[in-house]
Amino acid sequence: MSSKVQAIRGTQSMLGEEAERFHAVVSAFDRVRRLFGFQRVEVPVFEATSVFARSLGETTDVVSKEMYTFEDRGGDSITLRPEFTAGIARAYLSEGWQQFAPLKVATHGPAFRYERPQKGSSASSTSSMRK
Repeated sequence: MSSKVQAIRGTQSMLGEEAERFHAVVSAFDRVRRLFGFQRVEVPVFEATSVFARSLGETTDVVSKEMYTFEDRGGDSITLRPEFTAGIARAYLSEGWQQFAPLKVATHGPAFRYERPQKGSSASSTSSMRK
């Protein structure tokens, strides 16, 4: 039995015109961000699980059902980011960004949740792995 390798549902590959349109959206985002005085911020695509469990609440559906969590080779619990706020807050506290307060920051990039999109909900501004 031969199985065809396919992209995981909720992910996509882009080429040519589609990739160009995506880049145009990201460029527009960057222009608007700068226009309104928001700094670009980058946070890791994965964090210690406690970063999300602490900020989102350990009993929320996101933490209990929707996060992609695994143990790394050292036995630490790591989670692919389901959203950006917790990582930005972690960086603010651990990287000494308080000295730059008040901060106006914006970012974009992938976020990972194991969920089905809700009927009638608008698309998120982040890419998500959805089942």
